[in-house]
Amino acid sequence: MEFVGRTDSLALLAAARERARAGHPQRVLVEGPAGIGKTALVRRFLRDDTHVLYGAGEEAESELAFGVLEQLLGRDGTGDGSRPGGGNGAGSGAGGRRWADAHAAGAALLEALDEAQGAGGAPDSDDRAARGPDTPRTSAPDDPGLSAPDTSAPDTSAPDTSARNTPDTPAPYTHVTLVLDDAQWADHLSLQALTFAVRRLRADRVLVLVVVRDAEDTRLAEGLRRLFTADDAVRVRLDGLGPAELAELGGGMGVRGLTAQAAARLHAHTAGNPLHVKALLEQEGAGLLEALGEPGVTPPAPKSFTALVLAKLAACSPAADALVCAAAVLGTHCTPADAWEVAGADLLDEERRAADVLTALEEAVHTGLLTESPGDPLIRFPHPLVHAAVYHQLGPSRRAALHLSAARTVRDEAHRLRHRALAAAGPDPELAAELASLGRKFAAEGAWANAAGQLTAAGRLGPEPAAYEQYTLEAVECALLAGDVPDMGEVAQRIAQFTPGGWRSYLLGRLSLFDLDRAEALLADAWHRCDPAAEPVLGARIAGQFAALHGSMSHGAEMAEWADLAIRLAPDDTATDMIRVLRLTGLAMSGRAPQTLAALAPLPDPALATPAQLEELLGRGTLREWTGDLTGAVRDLGGVFGACHGRAASFRVVAATALASAEYRAGRWDDAIVHTDLALSLAADTDQPHIALYCRMLAAQVHAVRGAFAKAQAHARVARVYAAGGHVNPTLWAALAEAHLARAQGRPEEVLAALGPLLALAPRGDLEEPGTVPWADLLAEAWAALGDEKHAVQALAPYEVLATQRGHHGALLVAARARGTLEAARGDTVAAERAFRSGLKHAAHVEAPFDRALLHLAYGGFLRRAGRRTRAGEQLRTARDLLVRLDAPPDLGRCERELAACGLGPAGSAPEREPRTRGAALLTPQELAVARLVASGLTNRQVARELVISVKTVEYHLGRIFPKLGVDSRTRLAAALAADGPESGAGPSAGRAP
Repeated sequence: MEFVGRTDSLALLAAARERARAGHPQRVLVEGPAGIGKTALVRRFLRDDTHVLYGAGEEAESELAFGVLEQLLGRDGTGDGSRPGGGNGAGSGAGGRRWADAHAAGAALLEALDEAQGAGGAPDSDDRAARGPDTPRTSAPDDPGLSAPDTSAPDTSAPDTSARNTPDTPAPYTHVTLVLDDAQWADHLSLQALTFAVRRLRADRVLVLVVVRDAEDTRLAEGLRRLFTADDAVRVRLDGLGPAELAELGGGMGVRGLTAQAAARLHAHTAGNPLHVKALLEQEGAGLLEALGEPGVTPPAPKSFTALVLAKLAACSPAADALVCAAAVLGTHCTPADAWEVAGADLLDEERRAADVLTALEEAVHTGLLTESPGDPLIRFPHPLVHAAVYHQLGPSRRAALHLSAARTVRDEAHRLRHRALAAAGPDPELAAELASLGRKFAAEGAWANAAGQLTAAGRLGPEPAAYEQYTLEAVECALLAGDVPDMGEVAQRIAQFTPGGWRSYLLGRLSLFDLDRAEALLADAWHRCDPAAEPVLGARIAGQFAALHGSMSHGAEMAEWADLAIRLAPDDTATDMIRVLRLTGLAMSGRAPQTLAALAPLPDPALATPAQLEELLGRGTLREWTGDLTGAVRDLGGVFGACHGRAASFRVVAATALASAEYRAGRWDDAIVHTDLALSLAADTDQPHIALYCRMLAAQVHAVRGAFAKAQAHARVARVYAAGGHVNPTLWAALAEAHLARAQGRPEEVLAALGPLLALAPRGDLEEPGTVPWADLLAEAWAALGDEKHAVQALAPYEVLATQRGHHGALLVAARARGTLEAARGDTVAAERAFRSGLKHAAHVEAPFDRALLHLAYGGFLRRAGRRTRAGEQLRTARDLLVRLDAPPDLGRCERELAACGLGPAGSAPEREPRTRGAALLTPQELAVARLVASGLTNRQVARELVISVKTVEYHLGRIFPKLGVDSRTRLAAALAADGPESGAGPSAGRAP
């Protein structure tokens, strides 16, 4: 039967496809009630498409981790799921064990889309693609944590190679359509992975179609909903077919005589729902026409979909019936061989000998219960409702027998246990123990989502309440680590009903970290109930959460003590991959950073490190930053970030943020912007924005010094929302975000207002540790600027004492700058001069270029006001050189005004300003990150993996980078960046280990 109607909807989809073909990735949402024809519309639209990745959610498998993603990527995860339903689904893959979490799975999906487009398929394609046509990117969600793509007109300076036909011209790319049908039934992790991938499409020829009954369905991931309901997404809302279309539909089904009046009544009766109409036409035939022709007669209601399916099933031979029922037990799709083997449990010996799988399949296909396509190794149900109708009509005895047969047939251990669990008639302690054992094995491998599924199944089969509660508690913990607990409050209420015990109190404490007092009380109760000698694993978990709790309150010594205890109790089973980082940073916060660094054993290259060593490398990099070894910090942290793709999302967020922090202090501000954006995106993709509040502060700081005040304000505003709870860390980060913005804007009164909450924090101790979170200098300078020298001294003096005790050159530099500013405000020029000169001595040992620039700027301003213009000019020129290279407009403007006051001109000579128009300064932060990685020798695909973007996006950036820098090869790109000096040239950056 020919497709009926929907011409307007097909036109919208066709227009979106054309934009995708032109390199503008498209997001399309098709929505409408069940049976309205969404899937039929999509199948009609895809009729002539050759590159399709298709997946469909199923209500019965909505809890199967990465089930839908396996359909999209195929059995081996390489993107073999072409054509509608063309990949192997959750019933035949590896159960998602290959992906640590949704981010890793999303990265795999990005790679599959690259492969499907044909990116990077030929030798030397990286250079050729970089010189290809320049295409603009689509817009991204309006979130300050995500880099908004460039939506301006294409850069006409890019070389146009579209008409060339030379050996260097790459093969044309094809567009790819990715379809997620029945998204409301897709598993949460697959939705998160899809969201992760879609966010990163920029210049790809990709059309993403999401089909859902209701866009407001709470089962949809919030991030996915925002993406597909945004203003730049295409929304296709399907209503019922019109009367004329219903008449056409009836004619195509062989029902003649459906007059316009009858069609109008049918439309009013069914709201034009094609599924209901077709059911009525099939079931009632001519009788429906008679009913529609009688105005006083109410037409019959459609029979239930299940009744329709069962009527077809009842007409099948025993072999076809058994094949269809076996396929239903295996899932929405399976191989014919597997279905036939499972069906053996449903057939008598003589029935099996008299039939064969192909004959039975042909009958099932003929009746419309199954579908098959040439070249597709799988058979499928035509609609999830058909599958559900067949499966749920099975009696308990027959269903259990088929599941046991499936358990003997499938090859994956997780799926075997799943079938055995579904066949269980009641509690089964042995099976529950097997499920729990597999779940704990998954947990040890970091496959938290699969671990949660196995442990949940074990809980249902637990023979007694104690076993159910234990398995459930472990399952909830794994779900937390997988980022798959959408309603923590509901989970906490359920667990609160369990029998009091150590595990219960521990997990309730873990769920309550936003209520610090309650969390501390619950963890203390858990510790009281636990015997660490007898239960070292539980003891380690409790100790690890105590470490995290004290870290959130900036109690360094306590954090280190608890983390050390957790490691000693169970070094390989603390249920967190941050425990060693907590220990090292806690020691540093309590004033022992140099000693801690010295005590660390030699560590391998990050690419060769064990998980524990990677944690220690992350901690070492952080401590190196705090002690002023910025080169070593960037090297360590860049290597960690490049090697942590398989780790949990929280670890990757911390690694990206730590790297951005070191890059900011080292003056690599473009790289810092890239990595703060990436960290915020990773946190948002897993609904864990609270783990990136330090990153929000850092992003506000770097945008403020760059003069992007609106962006800085947006980040500060988000941090302030979390500070409303009054907890130490959110308050600290919000205060610093606002203070750095106010300083850059030259508003000392707002600096005081922002930092005021920090004065009220008690105890303040670890917040003042030199090198960690500098803020005393900001506060002292703000007081001095407002003429309150007394408060300035009170703010600065304790910091000066600690910095002197630690011998920390970086802290002593900023303290000297603040002291010089304070003494100058007091009118004590001798003391001011002494302070500034002291700062210059420390500057010789400090790598941080911005701190040195501010010192020279403050000293030069002091000398200018003292009438010593020659010396002032020397200091101000040094400051200006640093600020020009950093591209720091607010402070550069102040510096040039000081120079003008010295009679040296506001801008200086042309050679002095040249760095602002050379090389890397011409590139956006994202372009610079790509350029540096390419210049370091990475291929486009390797760059895409490092930055978690698509290959097409890398190529798009290179298409803009080459003409901006006037180069035509990767070798010349590296030379151009190297000519700008070490702060701009190729080398370790953007997450690459040297």
